[in-house]
Amino acid sequence: MSKLDEFIKNEGSVFPGKTYVEELLMPVFNDQRDYLFHVMFDIHRAHVIMLSEQKIIKEEEAKIMLDGIRKVAQTDLTLLTYQPQFEDLFFMMEAKIGDEIGHELAGMIHIGRSRNDMGVAMYRLVLRGHLLQLIGYANQLSESFLVQAEKHIETYITGYTHTQPAQPTTLGHYFLAIYDVLQRDIGRLWAAYETVNLSPLGAAALTTTGFPISRNRTAELLGFEAVVENSYDSIGGADYLLETATAIMTCMVNTGRWIQDFLQHVTREFGTFYVADPYVQVSSIMPQKRNPVSIEHSRSIASSAYGDALAAMNMIHNTPFGDIVDTEDDLQPHLYRAFSNAGRVMKLMYAVISTLKVNEEHTKKMAAKSSITVTELADTLSRDYEISFRKAHSIASHIAKRSIGEGKELYDWDTQDINKIINEFVSVNIAEDEWKKIISPEYFVEIRSIQGGPSPKEVSRMIVNRKQKLEQQMQEYKEIVKALNDRRKALVEY
Repeated sequence: MSKLDEFIKNEGSVFPGKTYVEELLMPVFNDQRDYLFHVMFDIHRAHVIMLSEQKIIKEEEAKIMLDGIRKVAQTDLTLLTYQPQFEDLFFMMEAKIGDEIGHELAGMIHIGRSRNDMGVAMYRLVLRGHLLQLIGYANQLSESFLVQAEKHIETYITGYTHTQPAQPTTLGHYFLAIYDVLQRDIGRLWAAYETVNLSPLGAAALTTTGFPISRNRTAELLGFEAVVENSYDSIGGADYLLETATAIMTCMVNTGRWIQDFLQHVTREFGTFYVADPYVQVSSIMPQKRNPVSIEHSRSIASSAYGDALAAMNMIHNTPFGDIVDTEDDLQPHLYRAFSNAGRVMKLMYAVISTLKVNEEHTKKMAAKSSITVTELADTLSRDYEISFRKAHSIASHIAKRSIGEGKELYDWDTQDINKIINEFVSVNIAEDEWKKIISPEYFVEIRSIQGGPSPKEVSRMIVNRKQKLEQQMQEYKEIVKALNDRRKALVEY
């Protein structure tokens, strides 16, 4: 027998072939079992209740159906494996419900719906849960940033642009910047949630049904905010997936950027942050090392989350505008992994940031170096001596270059020598107390009290404002989660 003949014999002569089972049906079945099982039964319940209320089925029939659904929903998932007589998990469970209540009655559960609208509804319900969970983790991380920002309103640090020492600021100002970006990420996750939390049920295969169903009622029972009104859109639209993936990707890119910053700040050379012992590992051969593995892993896991979300987007690209449930079977696990990894990042960095220690004395010392307050010299000459800013900038730049060339910091110059340099350009002499202010990181920060600036007073104002908003947001979040949990409890106990 040739290899080809042997292969054909092993594959079988009817659907599904052995390779199709092993490489497609079985993995899809396992994904459905692991991720969609419970929401499938919630949809069964909501649909039966609606059919009964609409007088499409009899009340006593609905009671028997709901009882059968309840019993089969208690199936031990670990015992479920792919069986070739069933196309997928849905048909297997339909058969099991039929075994409980009779196949004729079980078949009536499917009145006025399709695997199409049901499949999309399952995906939306699962994604809704993942979005809420990630928002919860992000809220927690946001809170830790606010706590640390409040601790470090007057912790002076070096601010960087183009990876070079630029100007003094405070750690509170820096943490607050990260907080604000994270809040916008949360806003994008909420926007995705609003798009996801719409019901496609009642669209059936594509064009609704001739049965007098109530789409709004199934949406209400399942906690959806409303229905996707156009039935073609209910089945054909995939933007709920794209918006979800985009929100994850944006969040992980933003998060990865400040994580990269953290990895720089924890180096011995920078010495800004000290990661708590539970989140570092000692080298197997170099006992002096404190490897910040929690941050390193967070960076790579964030990239993994981004990659899975991007894979889901790519899988939607160029799909037809219609039913793509089969494609979604393959792409959904990418989103689930993206959510899982994004959540891991949020939780890991919450632990790191909540326990983070800062070398405040060192950061303050560094904030006075590298001539990073010299901008204030240009400002002073322009503001107090009516020198054009461009000329003032040239003078400040010349002093900075002289400092670098002579291996000096600004605080190494005395006022007399500084005035000699200034007099090479303009007839201005600054006082000693002015020079002390110019070289002071504290003064540099304090005078920058414009809205959004790093002055302690302005950062304090921003923190108070953000704490109030975050408390309100977290309360609203809890109410939404509770309402959905209550809705599901009522549905299961109906």
